[in-house]
Amino acid sequence: MQDFMLLFRNVAGNGSYSVSPEQMQAAMPKWQHWMGEMAQQGKFVGTQPLQYEGKTVRVSGVTDGPFAEIKELVVGYVLCKADDEAEAIRFAQSCPILDYPGGSVEVRAIAPFEV
Repeated sequence: MQDFMLLFRNVAGNGSYSVSPEQMQAAMPKWQHWMGEMAQQGKFVGTQPLQYEGKTVRVSGVTDGPFAEIKELVVGYVLCKADDEAEAIRFAQSCPILDYPGGSVEVRAIAPFEV
C-alpha cells in the first residue's frame, strides 16, 4: 500500500471561495460520505481545508496569496492510502469537489523521505 495526497483545486473568486457558506454546508454530507467510505476501507489518513489567503515566499521576497499569480488554488487535501495509483484515481473521481465548476483533484504519490 502507498500513501497519496489528493489536492483539491478550485477557481479563485476574488480571493474567496466560489461557493457560499450555505452551499458548503449543504455539501458536507457528500464530503463526509466520501471520506467515510475511505475510512471504512482503512485508507483514510487525514484532511484539512485551506484558506484562500496566504503568502508566497521567494528569494526575492514575500507576496500576498497565490491568487495574485494563478486562477486556480489548492483549497484542501486528503491524505489516503491506496493499493496503487489507479485506486487513488478512483477515490479522486468520486470526490465532491468535482461537483463545483472549476473543481479538480490532483493525485500525487507521497515519496518516502529518507534521512
